[in-house]
Amino acid sequence: MASKRSSRPSRKSVPSRTKKPSSLRADGARVAHERVKTAKRRSTSSARWLERQLNDPYVAAAKSEGYRSRAAYKLIELDERFDLFHRGDAVVDLGAAPGSWTQVATECVGKGGGIVYAVDLVDIEPVSGAKVIHADLGDADAVQALIAGLEHPIDIVLSDMAPPATGHAATDHLRIVALCETAEAFAEEVLRPGGAFVAKVWQGGAERDFLARLKQRYDFVKHAKPQASRAGSAEMYLVAQGCRS
Repeated sequence: MASKRSSRPSRKSVPSRTKKPSSLRADGARVAHERVKTAKRRSTSSARWLERQLNDPYVAAAKSEGYRSRAAYKLIELDERFDLFHRGDAVVDLGAAPGSWTQVATECVGKGGGIVYAVDLVDIEPVSGAKVIHADLGDADAVQALIAGLEHPIDIVLSDMAPPATGHAATDHLRIVALCETAEAFAEEVLRPGGAFVAKVWQGGAERDFLARLKQRYDFVKHAKPQASRAGSAEMYLVAQGCRS
C-alpha cells in the first residue's frame, strides 16, 4: 500500500462544462426529434440505436465539447456529487478506451501537477496530460508490471469497464461484478490510505456482496446513477472513498 501523503491538495476549479445538456434551442423551441428509417442493410434494432444516438443531448454535447463519448458526463456528475478529484492527484483509469473519462480526469488534476494513467487492453488515442498503458488486467504478470511502473502514490482508481453483452442478464451481471472485483483488487494494491475507488456495475443482486466487501475496506461507500446514464440502463456506479490502510 502506498504511503499516505501529508496533506490533501485543494479542490480544483473545474472549467465550465455542460452537466445537463438541453433538448431545447436557445430560443426555447424544442429540437425536432430525428427518426431513422430502417434500410435494407440496417436492422430495426440498429435503426433504433442510431435514432437514439442522433437524439441524445449528451452525444451532441460530447461532440461539441470535444469529449470522445457521452460517458464523460457520467464522471463529471460523479465528481460534482462526491468531490472526487483534487489538484495534483494521481489517477488510474482502468478500461479507459476510448478515453473520455481520462479526458475529464486530466482536466481536473493536470494543472496541479497530477497524472492520469489510462489503462486498457485495446489501443487508445493519446490524451494530453495522460500516460497511456497497454495492459491486460486478466494477466497477473501484466498487472504486477503495471503496479511496478506507477510513479506516484495513487489517489483514485476508476473503472468504467464492462464485458461484452451476451444477452443473458444474469450472466452479464456476474461478469461485470467479476470485473469490479478485479479492479478493486488492483485498487487495494495501489491506493494510498484515504484514496477512492469508482466502478461501474449492473444491477442484479450479486453486487450487494461486493458492496459489503467495499464497506469493510472504505470509510464511505455509495451507489450512484448519474443523470447521464440512460433511463433504461441497468448501470450504476459504486463510489468508495476513504481507503483504509
